[in-house]
Amino acid sequence: MMSLTTFGNSLYTGERSVPVIPKRRLWFSIAIGVLLVLALGTVVRGGFVFGIEFTGGSEFRVTGVSDTSDGPAVDAVAAVVPEADARATGLGPDALRVQTDEVTDEQAGEIRAALADAYGVDVGSVAFSFIGPSWGADVTSQALRALVVFLVLVSIVMAVYFRTWKMAVAALASLAFDMLVTAGVYGVVGFEVTPAAVIGFLTILGYSLYDTVVVFDKVRENTAPGSSGTFLDNINLAVNQTLVRSINTSVVAVLPIASILFIGAVLLGAGTLRDIALALFIGTIVGTWSSIFVAAPVYAALRKNDEIKAESTLPKRERGAVV
Repeated sequence: MMSLTTFGNSLYTGERSVPVIPKRRLWFSIAIGVLLVLALGTVVRGGFVFGIEFTGGSEFRVTGVSDTSDGPAVDAVAAVVPEADARATGLGPDALRVQTDEVTDEQAGEIRAALADAYGVDVGSVAFSFIGPSWGADVTSQALRALVVFLVLVSIVMAVYFRTWKMAVAALASLAFDMLVTAGVYGVVGFEVTPAAVIGFLTILGYSLYDTVVVFDKVRENTAPGSSGTFLDNINLAVNQTLVRSINTSVVAVLPIASILFIGAVLLGAGTLRDIALALFIGTIVGTWSSIFVAAPVYAALRKNDEIKAESTLPKRERGAVV
């Protein structure tokens, strides 16, 4: 069985080749299909599940419990305020969080007593807090503002660095794909969207951009003036030469993220660690795929007409050397 190193060397030398650019319509179809499936799944499931930080409401934290199942919590809240929509989440082996719609102080006291009775703990082990929706709205606006500024700066820097706006457009297409797929997974599976998850969404843009720049840097090197072969063939060679590197980088990045996800979700029950790591875990895998199968094919599609125009200006006897 061929090792990854041997396979990578054969891709780098051109002995073997993954037809990324020649079959770019296939990759575009797959990308569009994935987005449509995720969009449909999100709609069918009822949309995104936003955390209390965005919707506002009341939160109860019960500590020192021997059972973190959500059934007793939901029943306890329903017994006090039947119309309150209660959601319970385990926080490690001996604690859980219960979120409800906004309740009055009197109702909150009754819910605390009901939760303490349901889980066999003292009332002092049940903490209560209220979060207003204005805080979540402020977080959302700040995140969107940061995203817009980031994308504008990325476009300018890439256009200047690579001396072509088409690479910037291809990179933005890859980033958009990463964000939409990650958000779509949250919508389909029903993961709660929290401020920590939003931070994770923004963080994966940096990783995806790094991987895309690595690929485009090799593309620029292979398509420099004086290079042999056709323009599209040279792009495909560049993608193949960076393929194994992208996979290795992704594996190295995913392993510690998976560790943080496991520790945060299972061992510590730390919601913030879990939410950030979950977004990073999904986004890193998607970002690796998109830098190869979205960014490079989009750039090739944007430059295809340029190659045809350049070829048509050559004398007829010289065109055979280009195609």
